[in-house]
Parts: sequence; C-alpha cells; structure tokens
Amino acid sequence: MAAPWEDVLQNEPAIREAASVAVDAALLEGVLMRTEREPNASDVVSYAPFTLLPSAVPSALFEQAYAVQQDFNLLVDAISQNKEFLEHTLASTIKVDDFTAQLFRIHMQVLEEGLAQSVFLGINRSDYMFDCGVDGTPSLKQIEINTIAASFGGLTSRTAAVHGRVLKVLGKSKEASRLLPNNPSKGLALGIAKAWQLYGSQSAVVMFLVEEVQRNIFDQRCVENELWNRNIRVIRKRFSDVFEKGSLDDAKRLYMDGQEVAVVYYREGYVPKNYDQQNWEARLLLERSRAVKCPDIATQLAGTKKVQQELSRPGTLERLLPGRAEAVARIRATFAGLYSLDMGEEGDKIAATAIADPDRFVLKPQREGGGNNLYGEELRQVLEKIRDSPERTSYILMDKIKPQPAMNYLLRAHSPLQVSECISELGIFGVYVRQGKEMVMNKAAGHLLRTKAIEHADGGVAAGVAVLDTPYLV
Repeated sequence: MAAPWEDVLQNEPAIREAASVAVDAALLEGVLMRTEREPNASDVVSYAPFTLLPSAVPSALFEQAYAVQQDFNLLVDAISQNKEFLEHTLASTIKVDDFTAQLFRIHMQVLEEGLAQSVFLGINRSDYMFDCGVDGTPSLKQIEINTIAASFGGLTSRTAAVHGRVLKVLGKSKEASRLLPNNPSKGLALGIAKAWQLYGSQSAVVMFLVEEVQRNIFDQRCVENELWNRNIRVIRKRFSDVFEKGSLDDAKRLYMDGQEVAVVYYREGYVPKNYDQQNWEARLLLERSRAVKCPDIATQLAGTKKVQQELSRPGTLERLLPGRAEAVARIRATFAGLYSLDMGEEGDKIAATAIADPDRFVLKPQREGGGNNLYGEELRQVLEKIRDSPERTSYILMDKIKPQPAMNYLLRAHSPLQVSECISELGIFGVYVRQGKEMVMNKAAGHLLRTKAIEHADGGVAAGVAVLDTPYLV
C-alpha cells in the first residue's frame, strides 16, 4: 500500500520545509487542542498531532467501510431496542464489571418506569484496520464500534486542507487534488439538528455534556458552530451542573438553569472515572427525561465489547436484523475472530490457547476511550492471573489484526522530526435518528483516519498515541 511519496521521504531539506508549513497550516485551519499544562484554558493552544503526509488507504476497502455504515447504524439501533438480547448478552459481564452493571441498572429502571424519550439519536463511529492476511491481500476488519462520545469529527474536517497544502509545497499538486473532501462535523450536527427539530420546541437548547478536563474543546466547537449556524442554542454543562441544577417537570421535560433541553449530546460518561455517586444520580435524571440522549443508555450498552463478541456468533445478526440478508453479509465480512471468556469449557479452551500463544490475540475490557487493551506478555500475565476466576468474563478476546506498516512523520509539538514505521486505523462516522419506530435519518457522515508508530500497541489521539491523518486512496 505504498503512497506515491517514497521519493520525498529521502529528501530531508524538503521534509523540514514541509513540516514547518504543515504546522502553520494546522494552526491556520484550526486543527487545535489545548495544552496539557492548561487543559481548560484557550489562552495558549497547540496544534493537534498529525501526520506530515497523507497515508495510503486501499480505495476498495475505504468504499466497503462507507457502504456498511448504514447497516451498522441499523444494527446498533436494533440492539438498543432489544431488552432480552442486552440482558442475556451482558448477564456474565455485569456480575464482575461494576461500571457496566451500573449502566445496566439505570437502563432497567428507565424501562420499568416507561421511556419518556420518543426520538432517538445515534452518533457512532465504526473503526477498522487493514489486515494483511497470510497471502498479503489487505482486508477490512472492524476493531470496535463507538456509540458514545465518538470524537475527532470536528478536527478531521479540517485536516485534509493541511495535507493538501503540504503536498503542494512538495510539488505534488495533482495528488493534492485527489484528497477527498470530508466534513463529519457537518454530518453530526445534521443529526443533532434533526433530533432537536423532532423534539418540537423552538426555544429548547442542545446540551453538550462535557468532561471536567477539556483539552479537545475545539473538536466539539466545530460541531457546536454548525448548530449555532442553524440558530440552535447550545449550552455546555458537566455532570456536576446537572446534579446541582437539573430538574424534570411533570411531563419529564428536562430543565437546566430554567432552559428546556431538547438534546443531550454526551462527550463524557464513557469510563468509570467519569462517575462518582452524584454523577450517577445526574445520569439517571438525564435518562429519565424526555430529552433526546445521544446516546441513550441502551445505545451505550450496545457498544460494549461483550455485545461485539456476541454479534460474531452464528445466527445472532440474523435474529437482530431479520429479512436483511445483504446487510448481515456486509457486516459479517468486517468481523475479525472474537471469542468469549465466559466460565465453562469453551472459555477455558480459548483462555488456554491465548496463554500459550499471546501474540495471536488482543484482550479487551468493556471500556471506551483507547489505551485499555492488553497485548503479548501483558495479556498472558493477566489471563494467567484470572483464568479460573469469573473476573475473566469482563474481557473478550479478539484475533490480533496485522496491518502493513508504512513510513511517515508524526508531527507533535515539542517533539523531534523523525520518520516512523506506522499503521493506520480508519473510522467511519454514522448518524441516525429514529422517531418511535420510524427511521427518519440513516447515513454515513464522514471519516477519520488515525495513524500511530508500530511500537504503540494501543491508544488513540486523545490518549496521546495516535495522530490525525488523511486517507490517500490507492
């Protein structure tokens, strides 16, 4: 999958000049993050890390990833509505994983009270790598699907312009013209705006639920600005604000500071450290409300690794998407091998296989946000420790995907300019809106390419490992 800049990589003066132009272009385009030192202040900002050159992506696999996104949207939505499936699938996990168990308890409580919410908004990102199998032919394999706080739709909307500038500086204008336009922030905002409209109150606001530490604020502001451009008011609040000032009226309308909230867009709430007792109470208040949650708690549960593993079992997709044989085939074609570590003979056998040959697998806990997976020797040690304990059911095991590395420069503030052997991960954003039983929007909303040096097994851009990239289709 060589991109047409092998010649450039050898030309050190040209690379240095291009890197200087690239950093200024990133600042000019707004590919920005706050600094680690001042994560809640915008007085001093830096560019978000990115590759100097766009990375080669096989066009057939890129098109395949786009083509299957609407199917994945339908699948996530179907799972979120299937109480029995979630209950059965997560039964072993919630015994040993407190975080998933607490989410599940809220889910059950809201169902028992009766859902107040009638409009449902999903913003997903399905992530893939290009697996070079035994014969070296790359194939598209899904890593995971993110159903809560899927980030970088904003900054990646601005990254292609930076790479276009770099290619022109390097004398590759023709190649620059082939970079695809990409604006996920517009697509995500379209979904939020549709949900806001269907909620049916012109004066109601959209609430971004945000973390205490907000380094990645500009990514969110891109989506926020799209909403302001449609004259939709946006407020930004934390769980602590909801706990202190949030309330429901008799019709379960949600109010914050006296303003009715039509849509709650979560950019927070996906890992255990996001919650203390007050935050759990705030989450329950939000879930009980009429407001459109993105995601509602059932959709967050649909994105767990345990659900992903269950989907790979024969017959599961057919039960969830009856009468959609073509969609099922498209989805299944992206699956890597996934294995259950439930207690019993099947789980014992797969645990023993992984301990004997850890480099074949990845061990995944039920966590979002990157940087949680275990590989190699670390995988073996953890599995040996928990092989006879029910704790192992809080993990799933997945075949390790082996992509073909390529050389590139990863540009990070205050880091030396050096070439690295890199691998990339492609994410496709999906947006859907359902009112009652009717799907009123279902689309792919853009893409995100992230690239990292091969010595880093796990972690995304927010985790400080991967950097933003642009696909160059080959």
